[in-house]
Amino acid sequence: MTELHVRHPPSAPTAAGAMGRALVGGLIMAVALGVGNGLGPVLADITGAGGLAARLIAAAIVTVVAVPFVLRLSHSRTVGFGSPGASLRAFLTGVGVTAAGAVLVLGAGTAMGLLVWQQLDLVTLVGFLVTNTAVAFLLEALPEETTLRGYTWTSLRGRFGPALAVLGTTAVFMLVPGTSTLVTAGMARLAGDDPGHIGIAPEGQHPVHYLILLAIFSLTLIAARAALGHAPLWAAIGTHLTVLTANRIVLQGEDRDTGVTVEQASGDAVLLVPLYLVVVTIAFLTFRRVTRRHTPGGARLTPRHRPRVTDAAAHAAGRRQGGSS
Repeated sequence: MTELHVRHPPSAPTAAGAMGRALVGGLIMAVALGVGNGLGPVLADITGAGGLAARLIAAAIVTVVAVPFVLRLSHSRTVGFGSPGASLRAFLTGVGVTAAGAVLVLGAGTAMGLLVWQQLDLVTLVGFLVTNTAVAFLLEALPEETTLRGYTWTSLRGRFGPALAVLGTTAVFMLVPGTSTLVTAGMARLAGDDPGHIGIAPEGQHPVHYLILLAIFSLTLIAARAALGHAPLWAAIGTHLTVLTANRIVLQGEDRDTGVTVEQASGDAVLLVPLYLVVVTIAFLTFRRVTRRHTPGGARLTPRHRPRVTDAAAHAAGRRQGGSS
């Protein structure tokens, strides 16, 4: 009779190990973004690409560098991907909840006179939605969520409670923009170009205001990622993409040729963005509470307490079911 050996589940990761992996997630994103922004224009010049094609080259580089790297470090389902059906439902949930929150708050701001909609060109708007979705998906939404709300979040959540995981993921997220500008500058110098702006915030934006908005945005994305049980990362991707689209239409419509011109009639109008992000965050937290209350079996196990089945144990179980002795 064959002796069956069952391996015990590995011990929980150390705090230092979890934090190290969390920082690796942020570093992957910063490097990918820096390489894309630095190398993209060079490749566009070499190939003669311009306009949308040039933007897509830079965006594609970011995704190609970031996403496969993470998937070599962790399984796709571990970071939050799932089956095609579950992914589509999660993505549409992220888009729908976020769009509803944005419409509610921005609509209220319009009714209060904080926003004045002056021009609408539907053909230009549709064109913007198509091109912006393609570029923003590859440049920001997919790679950032995979590295940060995917790898960084799960690394921290596997060792710490939700509060520390939220704080840690947000802190790493806030380090990425500034770090990426250093990588971009290095790539530009290697190519003989101007290194451009280096800083923790985009050129022209107040650093403190930018970081506060980034922190609120991070909380919204984490809430979206935690709201669903199946393919949850796609909810965060849908949320990320919708926020970028809404902000660019309302705040940068004329500069980005969105087909929409919106005048901010008051300085208080800028508060509408963090306000709708808070509303969306609350909506996702409520969604999570309601859906999990009606989930058979009650509360779910967190990654830290979920039993892990090793390949050897799974193989042994299969042999038992097959009648091996």
